[in-house]
Amino acid sequence: MTFTGKTKTFCLIGHPVEHSMSPTMWNPALEDLGLDYVYIAYDVYPNQLERAVDGFRALGIRGINVTIPHKEEVIKFLDEIEPFAQKLGAINTIKNEGGYLKARNTDAEGAKKSLVDAGCDLSGKEVLLMGAGGAARAICFVLSMEVKRIVVVDIVEQKAIELANEVKEKMGAQIMGMRSNESIIKEKLQSADILINATPIGMYPKIDNTPIAKSMLHPDLFVFDAVYNPLETKLLREAAEIGCKTLGGLDMLVNQGVLAFEWWTGETPNSELMKDKIIEFLGKK
Repeated sequence: MTFTGKTKTFCLIGHPVEHSMSPTMWNPALEDLGLDYVYIAYDVYPNQLERAVDGFRALGIRGINVTIPHKEEVIKFLDEIEPFAQKLGAINTIKNEGGYLKARNTDAEGAKKSLVDAGCDLSGKEVLLMGAGGAARAICFVLSMEVKRIVVVDIVEQKAIELANEVKEKMGAQIMGMRSNESIIKEKLQSADILINATPIGMYPKIDNTPIAKSMLHPDLFVFDAVYNPLETKLLREAAEIGCKTLGGLDMLVNQGVLAFEWWTGETPNSELMKDKIIEFLGKK
């Protein structure tokens, strides 16, 4: 890539950001389309968040992705929040229009698109969602508009209950939150059509861990693991072995990036190129 005085900037902010795959997939996609932009990751400490937002305006940074721990706190410094993201209470994508900062959440849209593209029928289905953190929150809100019922489980019971109550109130969904333990998971899996792992269990380097024992799975499940490193977690491998349809987290990562890319540039990037660059990078690691 060649940079000049005309090169414009997109970025990611979070704390930490050293592990992020976003620059790995964004810069090749920008170069592929001949767009004069560069994508950079910035480590922004929580006590510097407002100053960072002022910097977006001052420096004319055209688009900003937001990751942990800033997705909720940054909202109060922005000018316009898309209605669904306002309900969700978290954003991950900001567009700078001449200093006016608009925001939306492409995590939720990216997750839903990944499931639909993988052939997962959402209508009338029952979901067991493991985890009540940021990824679970986005998935929970967006799926609540499509599925019949969601059960959220988390090792911190109160987190699961609070998320379920909020989604029920804001989205009118059939949902309940419960403590994550073996007996509850086993019971709820019996009637579940879709199992989603939105916890970090099984993520590199602890690749031999899984949130659910293989013996508890059944072949009629669609199993989605939001973890993308490794590309196939132990959960996905064991689910495939008993006949489940499966989906890893890489498509969700790429899809949320594609949606942001289109919003910021008006161009559609090569999603396969973005995916290949991440796979290549993870292979080198």
